[in-house]
Amino acid sequence: QVQLVESGGGLVQAGGSLRLSCVASGGTFSAYHMGWFRQGAGKEREFVAAITRSGGITNYANSVKGRFTISRDNAKDTVYLQMNSLQPEDTAVYYCAAEISFRYTASDYSKYDYWGQGTQVTVSS
Repeated sequence: QVQLVESGGGLVQAGGSLRLSCVASGGTFSAYHMGWFRQGAGKEREFVAAITRSGGITNYANSVKGRFTISRDNAKDTVYLQMNSLQPEDTAVYYCAAEISFRYTASDYSKYDYWGQGTQVTVSS
C-alpha cells in the first residue's frame, strides 16, 4: 500500500512563496506519475500540476502556469511543488496523488490511485 504524506503548507501573505513536499512510502516511487491537486472551501477538487515518472514531462493548470513548479527526486521518493507569487485565490488544501498506470493522464483526478491527506495553504491579502 502506497502512502503519501504532504508537508510545507501554511499561512503566507500575497506575493509570497511556499514549497510543498510529498513523501511516498510502501511502493516504488519512480514507477508512479505524480500530481498535485487542490480544493478550496466549497469548491471542487482541481488539478494543479503533474509530472511523469522520470520527471521529463510536466503539466500545469493555466491558473498556476509561470508561478508554480513541480519537480521530483526519485532518490528521495519525494515530489515538490514550488509556489511563487501566491494569491488569495490559491488558498486551498493541497493534495499529492500517485498514478500507477503506464499511461500519463496528468489532470484527470479519477485516474490517480493513491492520495495524501492534504496540507492547508492560506494566502492572506
